[in-house]
Amino acid sequence: YYYGSSKTCEVSGWCPVEDGASVSQFLGKMARNFTVLIKNSIHYPKFQFSKSNIASRKDDYLRHCTFDEVSNLYCPIFKLGFIVEQAGENFTELAHKGGVIGVIINWHCDLDLSASQCNPKYSFRRLDPKHVPASSGYNFRFAKYYKVNGTTIRTLIKAYGIRIDVIVHGQAGKFSLIPTIINVATALTSIGVGSFLCDWILLTFMNKNKVYSHKKFDEVCAPRQAQASWPVTLALVLGQAPPPCPPLGPASPYCLSARPEQMVDGPDPTVGQGLSTSEPPQQDFMPTDQKGLAQL
Repeated sequence: YYYGSSKTCEVSGWCPVEDGASVSQFLGKMARNFTVLIKNSIHYPKFQFSKSNIASRKDDYLRHCTFDEVSNLYCPIFKLGFIVEQAGENFTELAHKGGVIGVIINWHCDLDLSASQCNPKYSFRRLDPKHVPASSGYNFRFAKYYKVNGTTIRTLIKAYGIRIDVIVHGQAGKFSLIPTIINVATALTSIGVGSFLCDWILLTFMNKNKVYSHKKFDEVCAPRQAQASWPVTLALVLGQAPPPCPPLGPASPYCLSARPEQMVDGPDPTVGQGLSTSEPPQQDFMPTDQKGLAQL
């Protein structure tokens, strides 16, 4: 198309465009009682163990039952209102804007017990961010096409709904002796108990425990020290004579004895007589405490 020097083009499209003014049909009241069947099975190939969340019955049990955690754990037929309530949401509000609900199934099994003890555990939560206006809720569009008088027309439908995502987690185990020994040994080694236990076993239960003890430990004999060693050392430092040895008592390593020729048993014959000033009496003291001299 030409309009003067300007050029324009025409693109085919559907009319009218979406303006959000269309009337929506609310099915929240009746949708609350809609039911959903969730079929799930798990398999642990290492232990050759398989199990399903549906009861193995040949009658029409599933036609009349609904899920109950106590009485009908293996009837996985859930009412839509029950799922929304367990997720902590308001069903009327969720039916208007839509949302995504996650159904989490956990299989945590101890296979040392019977197979009847391995049961699924269900939990429910909302997955879409309801507090963010740009992305809250859940909706999708689809169209129906048909012809009227040779002209193709369509009806665009914007549907708000509840989407259910099923998430399955599983963990199973059996007792095994070898991993248990490895884990216990690793734990004991990490806290330093392993070397203590090995020494205790070798020193207690082995036939040659004395040989191992001799190689393991070194015996150090320290000399016995008397409590009265410091007066002798202090007296020698101050230049004073240490206390003499008792005449009849046991020999002490800290007593100092005079030379034999200067020790008399009777009274001193020089008492009352004048002493020569040229040769004053001298006494040599030799302490027997070698350690005291070493300290001095």
